[in-house]
Amino acid sequence: MKFNHLKGYESVTLPTETIDGKRYYTTPEGNNYPSVTSVTGLMNRKGIEAWRKWVGEEQANKISSQAANRGTRYHYMMEDFINNIDIDEKLSKATPLDQMMFNQTREITEKLGDIYMLEGSLYSDELMMAGRVDCIADFAGKVSVIDFKTSTKRKTQSRCKSYFVQETAYAKMFEERYQIPIERIVTIVAVEETGQSQLFVEEPSKWYDHLLDLRTQYKTEFGL
Repeated sequence: MKFNHLKGYESVTLPTETIDGKRYYTTPEGNNYPSVTSVTGLMNRKGIEAWRKWVGEEQANKISSQAANRGTRYHYMMEDFINNIDIDEKLSKATPLDQMMFNQTREITEKLGDIYMLEGSLYSDELMMAGRVDCIADFAGKVSVIDFKTSTKRKTQSRCKSYFVQETAYAKMFEERYQIPIERIVTIVAVEETGQSQLFVEEPSKWYDHLLDLRTQYKTEFGL
């Protein structure tokens, strides 16, 4: 199949800068905005700190690195696939794990309609935040934020709240930049242990207040 990429929704260039150990994006107007992941990371901060203490720093770093590398490889394959690059050769050279994780979400991804943006940078002057969205595309007839995730174990909806808030930020940014309302946020999860994907569909309006609360908390703690 071939995905249809729409014109006129090109990503903006946003250089990054590290300030006091935090990543910020510099907008075309010269403003430094914190990354979406830095802000939404406040939601899971205490839980991650407790987990790292429980398993130990060395083991925590090992697990985190493996998960990050797995996610990066998956995203690269998914990006090529949506960009209409022949994925079969890359899949044939991939590890069995990478093949399995890509293939379990392939059928869901094939249902995407018009592609507005893929791996694109966005920012919001209202939220004073910036970041890179996985995908903006039509999903079941509605313009949606599409977020691709990998996980070792199956996720419960309650453990995906930070994803939903993150995706809501991208929805707001896209609406602000292009005046196109985002009615749906879609999380597609490739799961290592079960080999079966998960799909979560939410409305961004449900999570917008959570996003504003986190943005206020971030500004209070870090001043930006």
